[in-house]
Amino acid sequence: MSEVLVVVGPGLVADAGLLQEIATREFATLGVSGTLVHARDASHVLALLTGAASAVVLPGPSDEVRGLIGRPLGAVVWVDVERADGVRAGAGAAHLHGRGINGLAWGIRHAVHRERHPSRRIAYGELPDQWGELYLPGGPEGGRAVPVVVLVHGGYWRSIWAADLMEPLCADLAGRGFAVWNLEYRRPDLHGWQATTADVAAGLAALTTTAASPGGVPPGDGPGDRAIPPGFAEVAGFLDLGKVAVVGHSAGAQLALRAAADRARAAGQHVPDAGADAARAAGQGVPGAGAGPERGAGRGAVRAGAVGGEARIVLAVSLAGVLDLVQGDRRWLSSGAVASALGAPAPARLDRPAPGHPAPGHLTDDEAARLYAESSPLLRLPLHVRQLIVQGTADDLDLVDFSRRHARAAKESGDDVIHVEMPGDHFDVINPGTPIWQATARAIGSALRQ
Repeated sequence: MSEVLVVVGPGLVADAGLLQEIATREFATLGVSGTLVHARDASHVLALLTGAASAVVLPGPSDEVRGLIGRPLGAVVWVDVERADGVRAGAGAAHLHGRGINGLAWGIRHAVHRERHPSRRIAYGELPDQWGELYLPGGPEGGRAVPVVVLVHGGYWRSIWAADLMEPLCADLAGRGFAVWNLEYRRPDLHGWQATTADVAAGLAALTTTAASPGGVPPGDGPGDRAIPPGFAEVAGFLDLGKVAVVGHSAGAQLALRAAADRARAAGQHVPDAGADAARAAGQGVPGAGAGPERGAGRGAVRAGAVGGEARIVLAVSLAGVLDLVQGDRRWLSSGAVASALGAPAPARLDRPAPGHPAPGHLTDDEAARLYAESSPLLRLPLHVRQLIVQGTADDLDLVDFSRRHARAAKESGDDVIHVEMPGDHFDVINPGTPIWQATARAIGSALRQ
């Protein structure tokens, strides 16, 4: 590919030598040539970007430089090392933020991936984070439609992490002959838990329902029901919707397995009190399990709709997943990420919720218990879908514990489960070059090609 240009805006608070070290390391790792330049001002940034095929810009604090982010300057990857919510890049550009100085590494990887592996961005709703990237293999095997893998990124449900985390898997899976739908969604730190779960359901439904529906628009009774991406209509015949795998990493695994359970229930496979059964199997009594999905996801929500046509999830995959939300909260996983995402801590006694009315901005124990029972994969068992639980032994030991207990409880509930535990850390499970991912990819391929 052509050279990657890295531009550092004036006033950026960072050690220049460290920036060069990071860029040099990423250029070597990715096998590209690159140059890092410190710009004097906004006009210098513009001049540098002119004619650059692939550019990463750390804009820094300058208002003049930051004013360029929203302009249509091509496939620029803007990287804010500090958190910068609500920044929207111009057409064809991208914005990453809040990942610290190592955000430069993520920006370079994203820029190289975009050039090497073209994809099609398709919106499934009206809001900025309601989209997915569709990757297609070179051609269907033997002229037949190909199975589909839906990817749901993690990041402990925080907005600084986005769908670019899963890009290495997009390229690997497409190279193995699968269509890949890399899903973005609103995160609860900015939009609330209901918006997050609604978006994942809608993004999944957009793929499976649209391609199975002539004209790309399924039946509906409200404006939101029409927000199904027409971009799938032209590739409908290319996708084998009878063979769909949903794959989530870390917190994304919780979202993926929950979405698979919701769709199984919508198809009539899930009994109303399955959450309570799973709770008993896991040794945790939870009242109100099996309550309906949260409502009121807010503007931009897209109703998932019924399972239609031949669309069928045949495999749900957890890659280092946060599968036990109750213990995830009680053990203060990632500095309280679970309660922060759900909007409430796990009740002290799940088997005996305290009576009373919710305090302003809070849930009663009974309401929180229902929320956790609906959201935690462990408490939703049986999911009534085949599961592949993948975990690296060098990861957070709480995640190792969650994966082992979920796999055991899932088998006891009657689900078909494969548990893969191998050497590897939290990111090895989404690194195509590692043995643990190679084993995972083979297992996904085996399930989708049966």
